[in-house]
Amino acid sequence: MRNPERPHEPMKYPIGVQSFEEMRTDTWLYVDKTRYVHDLVSNGKYYFLSRPRRFGKSLLISTIEAYFLGRRELFKGLAIESLADDWEPRPVIHIDLNASKYTEEKDLNELIGLQLRHLEERYGLERKGLSVASRFAQLVKAAYAQTGRKVAILVDEYDKPLLATSENPELQDTYRKMLKGFYGVLKSCDADIQFAMLTGVTKFSKVSIFSDLNNLEDITLNDRYSTICGITPDELEANFKAGIDALAQKLHTDHEGAISILKKNYDGYHFSASLDDVYNPYSLISALKNSVIGDFWFDTGTPTFLADKIHDNAIDLTELEKEEVDANRIMSVDLISEDPVPVLFQSGYLTIKDYDSEFREYRLGYPNREVKEAFLKFILPEYTKVRAGKTVFSLTRFVADIRNGEPEAFMKRFSALFAGYPYELISDCELHYHNVIYLTLTLMGFYVRAEYHTSDGRCDAMVQTDRFIYIFEFKYDKSAREALEQIERKRYAAPFAADTRKIFRIGVNFSPETRSINEYIIE
Repeated sequence: MRNPERPHEPMKYPIGVQSFEEMRTDTWLYVDKTRYVHDLVSNGKYYFLSRPRRFGKSLLISTIEAYFLGRRELFKGLAIESLADDWEPRPVIHIDLNASKYTEEKDLNELIGLQLRHLEERYGLERKGLSVASRFAQLVKAAYAQTGRKVAILVDEYDKPLLATSENPELQDTYRKMLKGFYGVLKSCDADIQFAMLTGVTKFSKVSIFSDLNNLEDITLNDRYSTICGITPDELEANFKAGIDALAQKLHTDHEGAISILKKNYDGYHFSASLDDVYNPYSLISALKNSVIGDFWFDTGTPTFLADKIHDNAIDLTELEKEEVDANRIMSVDLISEDPVPVLFQSGYLTIKDYDSEFREYRLGYPNREVKEAFLKFILPEYTKVRAGKTVFSLTRFVADIRNGEPEAFMKRFSALFAGYPYELISDCELHYHNVIYLTLTLMGFYVRAEYHTSDGRCDAMVQTDRFIYIFEFKYDKSAREALEQIERKRYAAPFAADTRKIFRIGVNFSPETRSINEYIIE
């Protein structure tokens, strides 16, 4: 949506812009979410919202702040202008916990204290000798007493200190205790508070706001707010036509073709049982601004602890695409636990794909190609001796072998993935073997037609190019000849009898003694 004050100036794509005031006073393209702001302030008091990083949480908080400050001029032409009737300014305490690396114990207190200071000066408050929790409580009460208006409290990225210390349990525990006291103010100062909202990526089960503050409404999985962050298909069409058409021209397709490509790469997020489609806003806007398809969101940073947790806890990677969980599991995170699924969901690597209303269970899966391909590339080095940063290089060699009809070269390269991998790092030998097969063939499938199956009457894997068909059967602690005989006995090649492409049948055996491929036969 254009700034009505500057209707003829070129629109700019707001990558990284988190200030609502800046969005509305410059020519940044703004997707109107203000109807949600009116809904929130009209129908509740305490809210919590979890969304992945770079999904617009900070802009939402900034928009709510502008509303409570009475900045009506910023909302000209937006939905809330005709919905709201109270534009009187209220005191706002806005805490942003995203601006520190949290490497030392003092970092959290210093960051919060610095953000409280300018308001303390406004209300003439002393801070010497007080903890940040006491200063916070004092500030809330003083703001209400001096203005006669109850306070709006906005906390952005409340969980950043805990995520940043995931590999330092001692410091993380210290921060937990600090935050327990700080967020406890929301309950002790209830009579002075008009509205409060906390946002973050994860919902930590051991932080007291979710146990002690029992009136905090978690809207993360609420149908009503499923599209409060991100961009819907309708919002894409209504606001980004010029960018879509520019991308279409660059990719030598039409408007509908560009939409299809954007959808495959950046759509697919669902934040409630309603399954309303949501695009990743950062990746979508980056693609439209640059007229190129890339891994924009994933490249902004993926926590290494996710890959470590998946590998160390012997997770079956094929099951991540069909996890069935209830709301309690996916919305309760404790990084010390052995279950990576809640973190993967809340961080945006998995999303809701379906909902069973009878059992109230969600089926999870990867949201789109960008996330799935980039994530699997990211974790491949955890399972093989491929060095981090060399995944794409290694993958292109596999694809080249397949496209050129060189199964011998492919199998030698494939066998090398296992050779030399430290035994002590493999907790479940057979599962590790199947995960490497899955990773390799799934990643290849983004460039050639490759499918990996488990044992269900079909061949284990099939890869097709314009000139070749490869049929794989994998065995564990048996023989390559037995695998090849199964291909023949079950007539896996029969559907291609009339196909003019050359067919390769490949039997492979994995040895638990050597923990690698010990033989393969190609016919």
